Amino acid sequence: MNRDQLYFLLLNIGHYMDHLFTLIFATVAALVLYRDWGIGYAELLLYATPGFFAFGLFSLPAGWLADRWSRDGMMTVFFIGIGAVAILTSFSTTPLQIGTGLFVIGMFAAIYHPVGLAIVTMKWKNTGMRIAMNGVWGNLGVASAALIAGYLIDHGGWRMAFVLPGIFSIIMGLAYMALRWEGIKEDQRAPAPSGAVVADTSAANRALLIRVSAIVFLTTAVTSVIFQSTTFALPKIFDERLTGLAAQLSCWIESVAQPGQSDVATMVGIMAFTVFAVASMAQLVVGKMLDRHGPRKVFMTVATIQIIFFFVMPGLTNGLAFAVALGFMLGAFGQIPINDFMIGKMASGAHRARIYGVRYVVSFTALATSLPLIAFVYDTWGFDTLFYILSATALVVLTAAMCLPKTLPTPAAAPAAAA
Repeated sequence: MNRDQLYFLLLNIGHYMDHLFTLIFATVAALVLYRDWGIGYAELLLYATPGFFAFGLFSLPAGWLADRWSRDGMMTVFFIGIGAVAILTSFSTTPLQIGTGLFVIGMFAAIYHPVGLAIVTMKWKNTGMRIAMNGVWGNLGVASAALIAGYLIDHGGWRMAFVLPGIFSIIMGLAYMALRWEGIKEDQRAPAPSGAVVADTSAANRALLIRVSAIVFLTTAVTSVIFQSTTFALPKIFDERLTGLAAQLSCWIESVAQPGQSDVATMVGIMAFTVFAVASMAQLVVGKMLDRHGPRKVFMTVATIQIIFFFVMPGLTNGLAFAVALGFMLGAFGQIPINDFMIGKMASGAHRARIYGVRYVVSFTALATSLPLIAFVYDTWGFDTLFYILSATALVVLTAAMCLPKTLPTPAAAPAAAA
């Protein structure tokens, strides 16, 4: 492996760790803390909410500081900082302490998307494939959070779910710093793009750009609520609804466990990982469909899948619940690249980074607001009601997608066709 390949690998690992750290607490709260601390699951979720606000709001200053100082330097700060704070969070003995730790984890997690993705898109020419590969690594971080946390809970306690990933992140940060030390010292900056494209300033094109931009940011917020509600709540959903299936799997692996040991948390983690890992591959399929069919048809298809599977999920348990959960998670992961695709098509190069920055603030702020939604709905009515709400939310996405034009407006030319 040459230095360039190692560089890309470390950036991908960064995306993986970024999403892993933000979801460790979801499994810890669902499987352990509500019993050990005698605090309801819904109340525990509230302590994670400020961390997700930090995840969104600090992305803008992180990007600004990277441009002012060093992108590679900020990536080093990300790896080492988030790892160190995760280790400190493991020493928490009160909800307030763990909430503070999660908030600081969110601050460091905010570094990755504006900085890491900026490096990926500027360093290599084949940006489409690189972004897709980088996105899958991030999805796998989401997928493996429940698996890793569940395993560490069973074999070392919930504190190890923070400590061991924290140590690994620090090691990756030191490796990154060693690889990119010269780049950090030189503070290399990409030259400003030359030969600016002359945009179509016609009133019709401006109106279409405004219309599509409104749809992009509306669906960014709504799909972020869907994504967070499903990825964060799935370990708890499986803990409640797949106990029979988990017990069968636990018996299957009993030969490699200590006699009488119950690895239910590990089994829940494995099932959540399987759903997340398989569903994450939908991003690659959707990427190909976007190039072939455009965002309107693809967005409508993904939204319809979610409407159907969310609506039929209430009341299901074990195998059927697992299958239907896989269905709606395919939609949740599949929707990820659609808005990024539209922004890339419509935004000029000079403003693209800033627009992506705003997109991440909207997205991560919506992620944070979904946690109180999960807590309130679960505590008041249970998960069945949450599924009906998410089905209605996906209907909003479908309605917005139907309002997209068949051909997206671009900065260089007016659209060939309207809706």
